Amino acid sequence: MNQIITSLLLQDAYKFSMGQAIYHQFSDYKTTWTFKCRNTDVKFTEEMVEEIKRQIQLFCGLRFTEEELEYLHRIKWIKGSYVDFLRLWQPRYEDFFITDEAECGLSIETKGTWLNTSMYEIPTLAIVNEVYFRMAYDYDVLLKSFKEKLEEKVNSGYELGPFSEFGLRRRLSAQAQELAVKSLSEQSGKFKNSVFVGTSNAYLAKKYGITPVGTMAHEWIMCTGQGNFKHNPAYSNWYALDAWVKEYGVLNGTALTDTITTDCFLRDFQLTYATLFSGVRHDSGDPYEWGEKMITHYEELGIDPKTKTLLFSDSLDFERAQALNLYFKERIHVAFGIGTYISNDTDVPALNIVMKVTNCNGSDVAKISDTPGKGMCKNEEYVDYLNRCIRWRLERRTKENS
Repeated sequence: MNQIITSLLLQDAYKFSMGQAIYHQFSDYKTTWTFKCRNTDVKFTEEMVEEIKRQIQLFCGLRFTEEELEYLHRIKWIKGSYVDFLRLWQPRYEDFFITDEAECGLSIETKGTWLNTSMYEIPTLAIVNEVYFRMAYDYDVLLKSFKEKLEEKVNSGYELGPFSEFGLRRRLSAQAQELAVKSLSEQSGKFKNSVFVGTSNAYLAKKYGITPVGTMAHEWIMCTGQGNFKHNPAYSNWYALDAWVKEYGVLNGTALTDTITTDCFLRDFQLTYATLFSGVRHDSGDPYEWGEKMITHYEELGIDPKTKTLLFSDSLDFERAQALNLYFKERIHVAFGIGTYISNDTDVPALNIVMKVTNCNGSDVAKISDTPGKGMCKNEEYVDYLNRCIRWRLERRTKENS
């Protein structure tokens, strides 16, 4: 099999925005990441596991080129000090622990500095996806169905408003994702009242001259808020937002709301942060209830919702995105990040695989999202503790201002 990850720029853009803030503020943090396959009927063979190991070794031999570093430096929120760090940076295969000792036949864990391990998640998932689909199926047949469905999408006529492609970690293959991004960027004029804004894939954004899209992920809130033993984890969002503003000011500002429930997030998303951040991202729970809640929150703070953006990114297809756009567009700006539906829509089910941070600085960390079951933690006692902290905070009568 050809090398799957051929550039260190094959990375979701938010890994660079988080990476810069980690480098400047949390360079001594250490994390553990754990792979999980949620498909109960999927089995990775011994041959697949060996190929995944080989592909990760090839990934670990890469370095950033000067052309790639110059591209990153031209992004207005990336600083020269971080670019200089990336000039020296290289993945370490020694940080990976890969075996077949799991129910699905594949176990992957990475351990090391947060600076390193954060950068392994997306390439690892992209490798696992492509190895699986090339070895478990007739890839040419899958690609044919992918192309047919992509053509239908381009000619569908949906009213989506601004939307981006978010499918690097979930893609059928590098070939399939590039076909999708190229087609959408070249033919976006066919969409009615829709604008293809860009992609989370920094490599393809550079190649096709489109916007690299992405701000922060759950790991940012989990590690900044739960990776310090002195912190009450119910205030994770405050620590995360505070550190983000220190790094970026008003730049690069879309806040993720559901790491420890949106209700808890809103306790910290008061006037200062609600003003500084340009919008918020939805990734779990009922999107309509969430959108109504965010609009009401802005209005209660005296902020015109029409000056803010709701970015939806949870398991979207064009039909769901259009419905949300038509429902909210007259009241607030709406945008979409669409992943699997664009990058891995074939005649067979996509993999439901994740790689999550499960430990930071020796402490368990967890996500308590707005959808039960989306979290991942090895220690149920810690999950119970975190839930009790959140409940304690939400039940306090006095309204807090941050």
